[in-house]
Amino acid sequence: MSKVLYEKDGRIARITLNRPEVMNAIDDDVPTGLAEAVARAEADAGVHVILLSGAGKAFCAGYDLTYYAEQNGSNNVTQDMPWDPIKDYQFMWGNTQKIMSLFRCLKPVICKVHGFAVAGGSDIALCSDIVVMGENAQIGYMPARVWGCPTTAMWVYRLGPEKAKRMLFTGDKITGAEAAEMGLVLKAVPEAELDDEVEALAARMASVPVNQLAMQKMMINQPMEATLNATQRLATVFDGITRHSPEGLNFKARAESETWKQAVQDRDEGTWDWTANAPLPKSNR
Repeated sequence: MSKVLYEKDGRIARITLNRPEVMNAIDDDVPTGLAEAVARAEADAGVHVILLSGAGKAFCAGYDLTYYAEQNGSNNVTQDMPWDPIKDYQFMWGNTQKIMSLFRCLKPVICKVHGFAVAGGSDIALCSDIVVMGENAQIGYMPARVWGCPTTAMWVYRLGPEKAKRMLFTGDKITGAEAAEMGLVLKAVPEAELDDEVEALAARMASVPVNQLAMQKMMINQPMEATLNATQRLATVFDGITRHSPEGLNFKARAESETWKQAVQDRDEGTWDWTANAPLPKSNR
């Protein structure tokens, strides 16, 4: 089975992340499959709208840490050690630009989020034009705590500097309801209503001529384009550095020795000092 599914349904192209056994975690193939599906929709004059979703229990749980953090050993992620920052940059920049096909294509993209859109999964969701979430779905970029920087850099463009800092200084996950209240996504609805809400929005947009949709998207995206390339290049360089800083190497080594689930738990609960590579002292307060 393809890791990214494509279906044309009238004027709507349906793109589905399809690794449900791992909550659609991103491997080397997913960004390529996503970009190919977007290109297919863009080349079809009969497609007016792209609807992006995930199979199974979640939209996307981020990069596949079983492979990238736990199984490939010796702190290797994108290459053999010692680390070459340019090789790392080329790999991650390639992935970032494939994900950015959602932003740059001329067809509007609606992203439907259920379950989780976290870490690299939030990168994919936030590159879409419109995000609709289930109220109890969760979104966040937890690797901001250690071992990551969001290469698409969409947080600041959607939230502004202060709220983006609130999310990336903590690495917290928030619910769809909180994300909508914060202005990160368009809206959040009860999970039982999510499909109907997204289908109605897609159908409404699909009644607009293709050229009108393209012009509105290009016009609205233009102010972001003025600074987005430079911001993403910086973020992509920083992402490589975070994975090869002393703290990043400690996270990777802990994922290898204790499993990535334990390393992630230590990271997200804030119980590990990644600089000292030891448990944080318990607070008396």
